[in-house]
Amino acid sequence: MNSAAFVPERRPECPRLSLRPHAAKRVRVAFCIDNMGIGGTELNALRTAERLDDSRFDVSVICLQDHGPLLERYRRQGIPLLSLPLRRLHGLTALRLGARLARYLATQHVDVVHSHDVYNNIFATAWARAARTPVVIASRRWWDDVPRTALRVVNKYAYRLADCVIANSNTVAELLVRDDHVRRDRVAVVSNFVDESAFAPPADVGRSTLLGELCVPPGSLVVGCVAGLRPVKDHQSLITAIASLQPRWPSLHLVLVGDGEARPSLERLTRQLGLTATVHFAGIRPNEPNLHHLFDVSVLCSSSEAFPNSIVEAMAAGKPVVATRVGGIVDAVVDQQTGFLVPPRTPSALATAIERLLIEPGLRRQLGEAAARRARARFHADQVLPALESLYLRLLSMRAR
Repeated sequence: MNSAAFVPERRPECPRLSLRPHAAKRVRVAFCIDNMGIGGTELNALRTAERLDDSRFDVSVICLQDHGPLLERYRRQGIPLLSLPLRRLHGLTALRLGARLARYLATQHVDVVHSHDVYNNIFATAWARAARTPVVIASRRWWDDVPRTALRVVNKYAYRLADCVIANSNTVAELLVRDDHVRRDRVAVVSNFVDESAFAPPADVGRSTLLGELCVPPGSLVVGCVAGLRPVKDHQSLITAIASLQPRWPSLHLVLVGDGEARPSLERLTRQLGLTATVHFAGIRPNEPNLHHLFDVSVLCSSSEAFPNSIVEAMAAGKPVVATRVGGIVDAVVDQQTGFLVPPRTPSALATAIERLLIEPGLRRQLGEAAARRARARFHADQVLPALESLYLRLLSMRAR
């Protein structure tokens, strides 16, 4: 069934939004996600729900929290949402909410339950089986950052309840087979994707305006990173690398798009290194336009990744990528062809790779063009979403037989 390449305290419940009427012949798919925050998994689920062929699929969403910035976007799209505010995966509240989920799946005649994270692999997958949902899909969209050992152990057992486990990269798929002991024929790869809009650069005036808002002077060389400001993203190494380059490249500026708990320490480091005029904290920004178009070089220096949206967005923008050789990054960036891969937590290697691209504008252009071609061929929505839709239909057909 492989697709693509392999491929406690009780809280008040949020009332369910009114549901759209189901078309008689459409496949009813329920996406199960943990929260409505702005993260890679959450954004990927939302964008997928928005873009599935609505002549064939009727999508609803089940969320284990009842608030978050993405909630309103689901509402604007008219996508039905069931909130099941769950604080623990065990206890009386979990049983009550699980029973409610099972009733929802049964009364709405849901055909496919698709869990997107470890919590729903455990919670929604089990209750979907109890509700006799025809097709149950689990996911692995992470490398090694499951927060607790108990979750990792239970999650492995939860995979056994699923008809299929989706990985978002080939490397993650291999982890499922090797470490989680999922049979290879029950693993499918459906990668993150970008829309056509990610390839379209803003007008020169728009680019200048956006950079001006970030106080980046005209004519600067811009290195950019789009990632949450969390320790696993290791912005510290990137800032340290920029500090080593800045004396030789006085027009060099670093733009960090994102926010998170590491921001105070990163701002402190920036001050200590005398880079307050060089490093620009852009905060959380809208996904459109694709902000990688603002950069000359895009960087992602995480210590752990599965398959980051940011890398694919950078490639779509035609930018050479300097990234760490970890997790599923190697499934996107082809070393020496679409960018450079360096060891994690090694600021000197980051600086060397970035400087080579600063020295050679022709190489920047060559690698960026190759990156855009690869993004269009492998990670465009027109390639990825039909593979996911075919997977749903194939699993339903197999279950019917």
